Formats: sequence, structure tokens, C-alpha cells
Amino acid sequence: MGENTLKISHAIMWTAAYAIIMFIYTFLNIAVWRRTFPDYAEWINIIVIMICAAGFICLLKSKYNIHICSNVTLAGILLAVLCSVLFFLLLDKCLDPVFESVFPGSEQDYQATIQNLVKSPFTSLLQVCIIAPVIEEILMRGFILGGLKNNYGVIGALFISALFFAILHFNMVQTLSAFVCGTILGLLYIKTSSVFCCIIAHCGYNLISYITIIYPYINM
Repeated sequence: MGENTLKISHAIMWTAAYAIIMFIYTFLNIAVWRRTFPDYAEWINIIVIMICAAGFICLLKSKYNIHICSNVTLAGILLAVLCSVLFFLLLDKCLDPVFESVFPGSEQDYQATIQNLVKSPFTSLLQVCIIAPVIEEILMRGFILGGLKNNYGVIGALFISALFFAILHFNMVQTLSAFVCGTILGLLYIKTSSVFCCIIAHCGYNLISYITIIYPYINM
């Protein structure tokens, strides 16, 4: 597979660009859509997010050689599914409770985020379990990890991509969990050379976590 040779400055630039895009559509949702179209705000927001995500991916692919659906094997898919379950057991059941006890302020912010998800479960499902994993895996594994390892070695690229992935979560509890998650996803990419398998693992974990978090609220 022809991979990019990437400098860390370019990795920082594209990560910052994605962070700015997230800030923009979040700002629009809070400052414009919810105030102007309160009954349709969440649907307008998810449409804007999909447009932004598609545009970002297309721009990235137009400048760099990223293969999203190559090297997909049954073994890789099964490994990705196992990673999804591993993430849930390792993070949600083991590490997250520890991080939450150490950073109670971050835990309060995280609970507020959950309450927002509950208000619009379907659009939240699309954003959390499909859109975010797809764009993050293309950016972090397919682009940054795949490109940096040619200049910084596998270990260096793995650490940097996991660190950038963690920083994008903007919450201490989620950031620490995301670093662990990003490291394992990076190892999955190194093992399979497949962005698609990483997307499956990421989507699968977010879906399992989302269902276990949202289900009790829906049935209250």
C-alpha cells in the first residue's frame, strides 16, 4: 500500500483544522440553530456535521494517498470486533471509573454531555457511533499514523497519533481513555494495515458504550 511520508507539522495542521471544524459546527448549533430553529436544531446540526465531515475527508484525500477500504480481511474484521469488546471492558468497566474519581470536574462535564445525548438519541447515535469514528480513524490512523511512521518509526508514530487523538476529546477523563483507545487502535492498524478495520473497532466500541449509557434513560 502506497503510504504518505508525513511531517509532524502537517499532522498538527490537519488535526488543528479538524478541531476548528468541530468548534465551528458546535458553535453554530449552540448559538444559531438552537435559538433560531429549536424544533429542528439537532437535525440541522447533524446535516451540517455530515457536510463538514465529508468535505474534510474529500480535501484530505485529494492531497494525500489514503486507502480507506483496502486490506480488509475476515480475520481483520473479527479482530476489530474483539477490540470493540476489549475497549468496553477495559475502559468503561475498569479505567474510566478510576479516571472519574481522580477528575470529578471532568466527570461532571461528561455527565452533562450524556444528558445532551439523551435529548436527541437518534442524531446523537449518528454523530457518536458513525460520523466521528469514520473521520477520526481516517485522520488519525490512515493519515497521521500511516504517514508519520515513515519518518518517526512505528513507536513514535503510534504515540503521536494516540496523543493527538486524545487531545481532540477535550475532557480529562475522555482524554486519558482516548489515549489508551488510540494506542490500541494504532496497534490494530499496524497489524491489519486497514483503516476500515479501525473504523469497525471504533464504531463498535462507541455503539456498545452508547447503548449502555443511553438505554437506562430511555427506559426511565
